[in-house]
Amino acid sequence: MNRRTFIESSIATAVVTAASANSTWAAAVRHIERVGIQLYTVRNLMKQDFDGTIASVATLGYKEVEFAGYFGKTPHEARAALDKNGLTSPSAHHPMEASPTATSKVPTLENNLQEIIDGAHIIGQKFLVCPYLDAKSRTADGYKRLAESCNKVGEATKKAGIQFAYHNHSFEFEKVDGLDNLPLDYLLSNTDAKNVKVEMDLCWITVGGQDPIAYFNKYPGRFPLVHVKDWSKEGSDPGGNEGAVGHPVTGHMTNVGSGTINWKNIFAHSSKAHIQHYFVENDEAKSLDDPKASYDYLAKLQF
Repeated sequence: MNRRTFIESSIATAVVTAASANSTWAAAVRHIERVGIQLYTVRNLMKQDFDGTIASVATLGYKEVEFAGYFGKTPHEARAALDKNGLTSPSAHHPMEASPTATSKVPTLENNLQEIIDGAHIIGQKFLVCPYLDAKSRTADGYKRLAESCNKVGEATKKAGIQFAYHNHSFEFEKVDGLDNLPLDYLLSNTDAKNVKVEMDLCWITVGGQDPIAYFNKYPGRFPLVHVKDWSKEGSDPGGNEGAVGHPVTGHMTNVGSGTINWKNIFAHSSKAHIQHYFVENDEAKSLDDPKASYDYLAKLQF
């Protein structure tokens, strides 16, 4: 090989190598294609103007919504509002049992499952989620009953083509007398992995002192839904977030990207968890400016 041939061959090899590297990098970089929002974030606006709030959420850029109540609307009316604004609703929250403090009759998974499933089919939902466990039930017996209920509901929804999931807060990472492991581990270990998934709240697991990636690795494929909200260690909300944590903590929720959670690192492991839907949530949102800030951050995030 003469000098000219050698140089030309070297240049060609370098170009091909660089192109291949760039192609691999481009393929490796991911982003969230359809950012969703849990409508509990805008619950006060939903009470005032259901249709207008749905339209506003779409205007912010959100493509998916997760319901937490229908504010007096029928499933057909809810679906019409979504269709009008180019939105879909893959998921909805429904309580497992009636709250002892409830002021109105709310359909529950234990007592009104077929009604809830029928509504989910109308709206187009593929997931139904139990959002919360009352403080009185956070005992060993309470978690055992919860696992039994989740298995029962999960089996029924699976037959209807809908996946059931449980949504965590931080109290599931507090030790409970009578359980050999943490409550969320107990729930994951004592429910059918095909019928019962977890909608992981990435803020509350962090506040609970646990690593979401460790759970992705320990229970792969169990987390098709996640709640995306950030946490600031500065200051506190008036209630100290006791309802979600089990005891007062220092810190408060904040818009995604303005807190301390490393989103790029967590989402880099999304394949292990089998995350399908990402729902922004901020219990303390003051206006639409808050979900807008979270959307803008996530829409640009690469991982």
